[in-house]
Amino acid sequence: MDLKALKKIFDDNDFVHTSGTPEELKVAEYLKKTCENMGVAAEIESFPVPMAEMLEAHVFADGREIPCKGFYGCGSGETEAELYYMPGTDKVSIAGAKDKIVLLDNQGVTPFVYQDLMKAGAAGILFQYGNVHYDNDDIDQRDLRKKVVGDERRVLCAMLHTRDAAELVKNGTKRIKMIISQNEYEGESHNVAAFIPGRRDEYITLSAHYDTTSLSHGAYDNLTGCAGLLGVMDSLKDRKLNYGLKFVFCGSEERGLLGSESYVRDHEEEMNNTVLNINLDMIGSILGKFFACVTAEDRLAHYISYMGAEVGFPIGTRTGVYSSDSTNFADKGVPAVTFARLASGNAAPIHCRYDLQEVLSMEQLSKDIGFIAEFTRRMADAAVCPVSREMPEKIKKELDEYLYRKRKEE
Repeated sequence: MDLKALKKIFDDNDFVHTSGTPEELKVAEYLKKTCENMGVAAEIESFPVPMAEMLEAHVFADGREIPCKGFYGCGSGETEAELYYMPGTDKVSIAGAKDKIVLLDNQGVTPFVYQDLMKAGAAGILFQYGNVHYDNDDIDQRDLRKKVVGDERRVLCAMLHTRDAAELVKNGTKRIKMIISQNEYEGESHNVAAFIPGRRDEYITLSAHYDTTSLSHGAYDNLTGCAGLLGVMDSLKDRKLNYGLKFVFCGSEERGLLGSESYVRDHEEEMNNTVLNINLDMIGSILGKFFACVTAEDRLAHYISYMGAEVGFPIGTRTGVYSSDSTNFADKGVPAVTFARLASGNAAPIHCRYDLQEVLSMEQLSKDIGFIAEFTRRMADAAVCPVSREMPEKIKKELDEYLYRKRKEE
């Protein structure tokens, strides 16, 4: 795939496309058509996602209204309580949350922290988003996920801009009043799946998510990964490979890996014949170091390091769990690796209005795709896939912690 064709992918999808929206479906249809134009059959698979229409959301600080966005899925109602700024989530801090509206330093909360806050008696939660040094006052739209709430009660949640959050603390704000009204409903998101058959009835599945957050055009995170899958597809579609290649463009990753979760659930039998998952999440940035996170045996990380040295491609490796769609494949016992070129937030920010193709290099993206395609070819051409399906115990532990089946050890 030449540089002009790569750039066209970004030009054609240069808009916000969040989970469950017509814009997300538009990108899914684009990816399907692009695969078919290469001669690779593709289909769109739908899956349900929780959605909401926000009717009104207000936060009043000592009677003065400040800009906010209510969390989808947190319910509707009105609550008023004393403000409690809680920068930490330790036991001592959480003990002070009783009957308070809690202001946290972050943009979301884990199930365990949410459970702790509910048990402590918190009346509501305020989060914060943004950079006090940016001119804009963007506030991200988030949702209170069912996995976070679990069996606990729901409380009203809203996002503030960090600048306003700092003013609340600085001014010694006493009382917060929250009013949220929304219509909650079940919507639909989509995965796009394409297939290149091999000689064996076993597969290597390549994945990348294509959805964005509410403010982002998602060029870096993660249209680069989708362009990567298309580049690998273009490179290998006419090769006679031992293992088949399945390409899965996942929707709703930004909502908690919902697309890949749906895919591995709906294709559970297929997982038994899947020897490896290769996941792409943010590549091709102008700045940044290329690396591989291996959710499998250590030997795969060593192999990738050796291959980088052999072909002259600088790469760092580590083993562990990466916060991307590879996690759901690994949790089904499929060895997985995520490739990424990670730049600092100052050079290539994500989840904001600055995630645009200006932070990318089509030349670097092409080089990254070349390495990934060669790695994929080697695995797909192997007489027997060399990667063991046995997950190391340390990886199983990390999966349990990442997926909130167990608390991280203090």
